[in-house]
Amino acid sequence: MSLQKKAMKKALELMADPRVAKLMADPRVMKAVMAALAVPGKVTTFTTESVEKIARAMDLPTGEEVDDLKRQVRRLESELDTLRKERDAEKKKR
Repeated sequence: MSLQKKAMKKALELMADPRVAKLMADPRVMKAVMAALAVPGKVTTFTTESVEKIARAMDLPTGEEVDDLKRQVRRLESELDTLRKERDAEKKKR
């Protein structure tokens, strides 16, 4: 059984306990639980933003900027292929 399945099973067992249900009905507890669940997302966001700041400080491109440049290169290559085909078609006409 995976760790996630074990945790879900234990959580369901705990939720069946009336003491836990009463505790979960307390808005302060729910607020704390929701804050705890938000931590991984906040850490990810903080880490991503920090990496981007460091990259900018070192004058390095971020992953997003590299992806934008790759898209632009693909678009330009496609445009170049189109122009070459048009040129070849003109040569054949002559």
